[in-house]
Amino acid sequence: FDIFASGLLLVLTWPIMLAAAFAILLESGVRQPVLYRQVRTGLNGEPFELLKFRSMRTDAEKDGAVWARQNDDRVTRVGRFIRSSRIDELPQIYNVLKGEMSFIGPRPERPEFVADLMREIPYYTERHRVKPGLMGWAQLCYPYGASVEDAAQKLRYDLYYIKNHSMLLDTLIVVQTIEVVLVGHGAR
Repeated sequence: FDIFASGLLLVLTWPIMLAAAFAILLESGVRQPVLYRQVRTGLNGEPFELLKFRSMRTDAEKDGAVWARQNDDRVTRVGRFIRSSRIDELPQIYNVLKGEMSFIGPRPERPEFVADLMREIPYYTERHRVKPGLMGWAQLCYPYGASVEDAAQKLRYDLYYIKNHSMLLDTLIVVQTIEVVLVGHGAR
């Protein structure tokens, strides 16, 4: 399913991805990277390099890892648009094709934050029993989080998904995610 869904999504979205890359180049210049590579924690706690379109200034984390926040001043003008339309997430299709992510599952988190979250939140490591996903139940049910408290709330939805995942739940997540992307409804 992951390979089929990712391949189909890649075929359908390549013109959008090309336009996004071009817009990032126009705004930032050809010497700036279009893609942003960030280490995330995957299945069984293994790290992998997640790909996204760059939506922030290149010096956004010059002082170290920081939770992204709503109305983040580090986000560029093009970045604001590609984030709100979720276009910034499309390069992760490659992560799914490589087998590092699944189409649906808990969103992968940064190792810098995972270490703290494992100490602060009971059962946090349980979310690493499945591959992280391009889309997930927690993203649909809880607004964008930028704190330990938010991560604890999202973990409830991740654990619900892990315990109850089925083709029906996966279908519901896909349908609701399409609604969020196309219509703009949803928790984010």
